Amino acid sequence: MMRIGKSTDIHRLKTGGTLKLGGVIVSEEMSTLAHSDGDCLIHAVAESLLGAAALGDLGTHFPDDDARFEGIDSTRILAEVLKMIEEEGYRICNVDCLVMLEKPRLKPHREAIRTQLADLLGLDESRVNVKATTAEGLGVIGEGKAIACEAVALLERKLVRL
Repeated sequence: MMRIGKSTDIHRLKTGGTLKLGGVIVSEEMSTLAHSDGDCLIHAVAESLLGAAALGDLGTHFPDDDARFEGIDSTRILAEVLKMIEEEGYRICNVDCLVMLEKPRLKPHREAIRTQLADLLGLDESRVNVKATTAEGLGVIGEGKAIACEAVALLERKLVRL
């Protein structure tokens, strides 16, 4: 059985701090406003995996009003989600991601993000895609006030032998 999950995550941006995407630092001049470390890409990927397995959303499992998750490294969130989908008997086929951000340009970081994300997911890089686009100056993303990430994940049920 194949299952597809899709998710979008958006965060406001602020001056200062560290901006991480897929576990990779892409800027030390800006960061996200978030309860966790604000890795928008990992959030989108984790939630797409939860969706594909019909396990709810990040807010259900990691509520932003719970002090235990304040400042949490998003890679820990992803690790927990991976355990959840494994316990449900699923494995990841592939993940496709899109980052929407005006600045900084992600081209110099794209392969490092892809490599890191594949490693975090336990996948060959050929099963992970990371794309980036700007908003051409339109809306809060185009004005440099926000970042948005989308992810689509395909899961398959592991075969059970009797």
